[in-house]
Amino acid sequence: MGARKASADGDRRIGRRALIVGGVAAAAGTAALARDELARLWWRVPGVEKPREQGVVDYAGARWVAASDANWRRADRPDDFGVDMVIVHVTQGSFDSAVQAFQNPEHKAASHYIVGQDGRVTQMIRELDVAYHAGNRDYNERSVGIEHAGFVDRPEDFTDEMYEASARLTARICARYDIPVDRDHVIGHVEVPGTDHTDPGPHWDWDRYMKLVRRARTERARSGPSGSPSATAG
Repeated sequence: MGARKASADGDRRIGRRALIVGGVAAAAGTAALARDELARLWWRVPGVEKPREQGVVDYAGARWVAASDANWRRADRPDDFGVDMVIVHVTQGSFDSAVQAFQNPEHKAASHYIVGQDGRVTQMIRELDVAYHAGNRDYNERSVGIEHAGFVDRPEDFTDEMYEASARLTARICARYDIPVDRDHVIGHVEVPGTDHTDPGPHWDWDRYMKLVRRARTERARSGPSGSPSATAG
């Protein structure tokens, strides 16, 4: 699970989007900006929020439960930050306890998705937004985080239903953002630079998982277009 103390990646500092807005404002003094570019950037001005539709999910198999807005920040990915990675986590607790933690503003961390041992998928943060899950600002901005309910020292927690549901989810994310299905782009929390976490741990079967992701990705490609990053009603 993401760090249980304040995020070490400094997400509350002035971000790249603020610098973009500042740069746009400066450029406007010397050159006219295209109307569509101004419209696209306008919501990034402090105090302006991009409209969101309540209850919408990015993965059709997911149920929406909103995380506390203290555990993520608004973005417009992949327009402002490219998405090129999926990060696998283990909650070190139950499915319900993870949901409760991500709804708690004092937790200061959350992932986009939680996958249960029964294969259920809950989305708590939109993929276009930056979740505080990796403990590394750069990795947060470029990744989608997936939690898995269980404990790293209990291999029995990683059920067939969990592997299969998570693999379908990861395959869908990879298709959406054209992410290569390999271990350079689908990684564990333990592999994030600077982290002190060990998840998903030694009992997570990476060979099995990646085979399932590749199979799901291939099946998706055969069945039709992978779709765009736009939201899907849950």
